[in-house]
Amino acid sequence: MEAVVYWVVMLYWLIVTIYVVVCMLLLLAVLLQQGKGGDIAAAFGGGGGSAAFGARQGATVLSKASAILGGLFMVGALGLAIVGTRGPSSVMSGVPGAAPALPKTLPKAPTNPSATTNPAPTQTPVAPAPGVPAAGAAAPKSDAPATVAPAPEQAKAPAAGSEPKKQ
Repeated sequence: MEAVVYWVVMLYWLIVTIYVVVCMLLLLAVLLQQGKGGDIAAAFGGGGGSAAFGARQGATVLSKASAILGGLFMVGALGLAIVGTRGPSSVMSGVPGAAPALPKTLPKAPTNPSATTNPAPTQTPVAPAPGVPAAGAAAPKSDAPATVAPAPEQAKAPAAGSEPKKQ
C-alpha cells in the first residue's frame, strides 16, 4: 500500500513540475512576440497597411508555440484541480440536510392533566423589620414638622457661546 501512495505522490509532483515549465515557456513565447504595428512609426501614423490592426502576417513559430502552450496551460490547470481534490467532495458538502420527518402518530395526551403538572409554589409572607411599617399600613404620625435637607447648590457652567455677565 505504501508503494502505491509513493508513486501517486511522485506522479503528482511530476505533473506540477511539467506544469510550471509550461507556464514559464508560455510566458516567454508571449513576451518574445512582436506586436502588430507597435513600433514608433505607427505611433505617428507612418505604419503602413490599410487594416485596422495592421497587416495580416503568417503564423510564426512563436504564435504556434503560444497557442500550443496556452492549450497545455488550460488542460494542466484543469488536471491539477481534479487530481488535487481529496476524496469525494461536492459543492453541497457543508450544507446540513433536511430536517427529520415528524412521526405519523403523535403521542396521546394524558387523561388527567392536573396529575402530571407541578403544583404552584407557595409563598410565605415575610414579616417587616421592627420599626418599619407594614405594606399598606399608614405611617406613624408625629407632631414634629418634616424637615428636608436643602440640596447643595451646583456651580452652573456658562452655556456655549455666551459671555459671562460683567459687573
